[in-house]
Amino acid sequence: MRSQDREIAVIDGSGSAVGAGPVGDPRRRIPRTDAVLADPRVVEAAKGAGRAVAKAAVVAAQQRAREGRIAPEDVVVAAVSALTAGPRRVINATGVLVHTNLGRAPLSRVAVEAMSAAAGCTDVEFDLVTGERARRGRVAMAALAAAVPDAEDVHVVNNNAAALVLAATALAAGREIVISRGEMVEIGDGFRLPDLLESTGARLREVGTTNRTRARDYADAIGDATGFVLKVHPSNFRVEGFTAAASVAELRSLPVPVVVDVGSGLLAPDPLLPDEPDVSTVLRAGAALVTASGDKLFGGPQAGLILGRADLVQRLRRHPLARALRVDKLTLAALEATIRSDPPVQLALHTGAEQLRRRAHRLAAAILD
Repeated sequence: MRSQDREIAVIDGSGSAVGAGPVGDPRRRIPRTDAVLADPRVVEAAKGAGRAVAKAAVVAAQQRAREGRIAPEDVVVAAVSALTAGPRRVINATGVLVHTNLGRAPLSRVAVEAMSAAAGCTDVEFDLVTGERARRGRVAMAALAAAVPDAEDVHVVNNNAAALVLAATALAAGREIVISRGEMVEIGDGFRLPDLLESTGARLREVGTTNRTRARDYADAIGDATGFVLKVHPSNFRVEGFTAAASVAELRSLPVPVVVDVGSGLLAPDPLLPDEPDVSTVLRAGAALVTASGDKLFGGPQAGLILGRADLVQRLRRHPLARALRVDKLTLAALEATIRSDPPVQLALHTGAEQLRRRAHRLAAAILD
């Protein structure tokens, strides 16, 4: 046997074999457990975790190196990464203001402080004046209602998909939802709107074509089995050319509710986003219900905003499924604070090019310094 083919086992400080293989095998370079545990980076990352947890992270990293999934020199980095698992702060330098992979909207300082205050005991369902139980999140709901005067009532669930599921369940379970073929969208991570809606027991009645759907297509499809008409803003794609779409104003006279998913959570028109639908304008146009996301252009926490006719919002609020979709006290606190502050998304959207240029020069100088 040639010398470079001899099997050698390297034993670390814990008594376990770190690497076994021929001379020159990269596994021989895997650092000992005690050496990794003594590395200042691991020591810092392991604060508060306990030695057993830290050792388990190191052993797992060593095993990944033995299997060839990481280089031996990366064991320390892998162990630190495991010990600091969970959301970590990053700098969004992508140029995309609302980046799904980076957590969508960053919260304002006021919203973060509100969440911190709400982390303890709060009056989330308690009236401090009367000493009796109160409507959950009533202050946040009042703030949202005040921000959109065109809405008769409002409700909040844990995301926009949940808002659509609740609407479909409460208003159309066992019935039909009339929707344009051009608005049967995939909402991300492989989830498709048709599958989401049909999971509630509703049936979809597709009308029109991919590129052209007119008001009469909706009207012709409505019958005794119709629960509501649904319009969805296709925010992540655009069809151009020979197209037609019925507006909410054209559908307002239909004998069933018109539910509109505006997507982004923009509450009022913004001159910088002339093509982006907003909640207030859609309600004034005749929508019975509007759903939207809280963590996009609204600039707040993940939430599903439901605004519109009081009788319909009440039906959704009192449906048994609403309990499973409700938001926690931290979300309610952040939601209210977002309404009462200037969220970073809106500030970034309205930052001028010259200011961005100066900021970029300062950042470049700091990096090169």
